[in-house]
Amino acid sequence: MTTWFITGCSTGLGRALAQAVLERGDNAVVTARDASRVEDLAKDHPDNALALALDVTSPSQVTEAVQAAEERFGGIDVLVNNAGYGYRAAVEEGDAADVEKLFATHVFGAAAVLQAVLPGMRARRKGAVLNVSSIGAHVSPPGSGYYAAAKAALEALSRSLRQEVAPLGISVTIVAPGGFRTDFAGRSLTQSAEAIGDYAETAGKRRIENDRVHGTQPGDPARAAAAMIAIAEAENPPASIFLGSDALKAIDSVLEARSAEVAVWRELSASTDF
Repeated sequence: MTTWFITGCSTGLGRALAQAVLERGDNAVVTARDASRVEDLAKDHPDNALALALDVTSPSQVTEAVQAAEERFGGIDVLVNNAGYGYRAAVEEGDAADVEKLFATHVFGAAAVLQAVLPGMRARRKGAVLNVSSIGAHVSPPGSGYYAAAKAALEALSRSLRQEVAPLGISVTIVAPGGFRTDFAGRSLTQSAEAIGDYAETAGKRRIENDRVHGTQPGDPARAAAAMIAIAEAENPPASIFLGSDALKAIDSVLEARSAEVAVWRELSASTDF
């Protein structure tokens, strides 16, 4: 039986994945900052679910949660770093404390969970890690620069980690979703308190009061959960995967534009060698 450790299970993709994993009979450690938000999952699946309070920015909570998981189920087979939230602001508008908290959750928090889980995976010489990123890390739309930067940092960390642990029997996959019908663009979305008028036609269009996307996203969380289970079970999981037709369309456009720009400036790029 596979044991999953999933962060950020109170809503959205994390909760959909937790439900899917439990319904198929796997063990799941379901975590949220407020444990009461996931206690129903443990109540519905008393034999194979463990609900825990976990703020990934708290080192002591990370250590305690991983220890509790290992004591209950004997080891973690699949780690899903999913905890996170959206933040919108023009770069100039970004509040330093808000940005620090954003990176503490998406980057340093994920790293802390990895450092707590990896020793057990190394000892068993097997395991799978799914780090949830975003298509925003590649598109970097105006108004989402800080969020995109945090996810881009997580992706760079994941790519290095993948090379470090592959010889030890551990896989690492970046999961980059497009728009899914979750609370991400609703209750979970935050933004800067300041709005500068000069950015009204760029970053301003993505502010909460101007966004009309919530509730119309094309992605189905249940199908995303099924995809993540398939990745974890794959013999050769990908380094990264983009979830949703919108994410695929966006990454195709980004890669095409980037390749074209490299070609235009190739001669100048090469001219800097001795």
